[in-house]
Amino acid sequence: MTPASSGLRRTLGLGDAVVVGLGSMIGAGVFVALAPAARAAGSGLLVALAVAAVVAYCNAMSSARLAARYPASGGTYVYGRERLGEFWGYLAGWAFVVGKTASCAAMALTVGAYVWPEQAHAVAVAAVLALTAVNYGGIQKSAWLTRVIVALVLAVLASVVVVSLGSGRADAGRLNIGLSGGVGGVLQAAGLLFFAFAGYARVATLGEEVRDPQRTIPRAIPLALGLTLAVYGCVAVAVLSVLGPAGLGQATAPLADAVRAAGVPALAPVVRVGAAVAALGSLLALILGVSRTTLAMARDRHLPRALAAVHPRFQVPHRAELAVGAVVAVLAATVDVRGAIGFSSFGVLVYYAVANASAWTLDPSRVSRVVPALGLVGCVLLAFSLPALSVVVGVGVLAVGVVAYGVRGQRVPR
Repeated sequence: MTPASSGLRRTLGLGDAVVVGLGSMIGAGVFVALAPAARAAGSGLLVALAVAAVVAYCNAMSSARLAARYPASGGTYVYGRERLGEFWGYLAGWAFVVGKTASCAAMALTVGAYVWPEQAHAVAVAAVLALTAVNYGGIQKSAWLTRVIVALVLAVLASVVVVSLGSGRADAGRLNIGLSGGVGGVLQAAGLLFFAFAGYARVATLGEEVRDPQRTIPRAIPLALGLTLAVYGCVAVAVLSVLGPAGLGQATAPLADAVRAAGVPALAPVVRVGAAVAALGSLLALILGVSRTTLAMARDRHLPRALAAVHPRFQVPHRAELAVGAVVAVLAATVDVRGAIGFSSFGVLVYYAVANASAWTLDPSRVSRVVPALGLVGCVLLAFSLPALSVVVGVGVLAVGVVAYGVRGQRVPR
């Protein structure tokens, strides 16, 4: 295999990397995750958001340090393999690919539900095929489209914040922080809200396509996470001030319901369009991340070796992208996976638990180990605080992956 066919081209700068991270996080999650989180946490929603942000920050710092050391496609699959051993890298990759493939289908169906509810499955499949084609054309085209999507979604979210906080229905008393849902409810809400943050490591999974990765990735990940936290905080405060914890928990379309309650129903259709565009952005970034992890696992023969091919012209893992797109399209056409937030969160929290454990091994000093230790504990705690069905399904899927690894019988040389 020639170098041109085995490696990816480094074309992404700091701005592009930050935009990819923003596109991964500022997506459909903020439109859908607030309501189930409010049902679980009640008046502790903002506390839950802070807990999710702290765990995400620890994960981001661990991922950034590891990505600078190992700037290759695959993210935590590569880190776990290099720092902890073949099995742990495989487990992280398995959790990521399976969980995020379900998330891809969920995002596609979200697009369909907002654009044409009566034909949601057909629209979802069309969205998957279109974005797979965009990704096939090269990482720069994907980064350009992500930049446009992020700008549109931020404009919609800013409108929601301004309208909600500027209305006569806004009441600061509804922001009173408490623990009406109990500690367990706050932790469960934090796990659900983590779904909305779990995109910053998309920059790490694209490490082989980032220029000067040792400098760019450690700067891009915290920048993207910090900007996303600021946006989410503003949106959560605005929506809570209008609907309150109980109203938000009962909302089917929280942001659209907030602008209606604020007295500007004409903005609700714009919010629906924003949600559809946000879901498209999430889907685009998810397909990017899953295909790169698939590429890395195929290189090590944990997945079919044919998926490791890189297109000689477009410099993308084209077979991996086509395979991921095909699987997601089938799921979007046949299965309703809009309730997959909990399952996706479980898989991604396992993925980041491996990342934190890997970062723990980088530096023996106690100070350097504080962040990965906190991140590891946080990931495990939030994963097992999710709804019971999500935990059971998540453990079952991981068990299938472990059995597959065992059946494989022996370690494949890299």
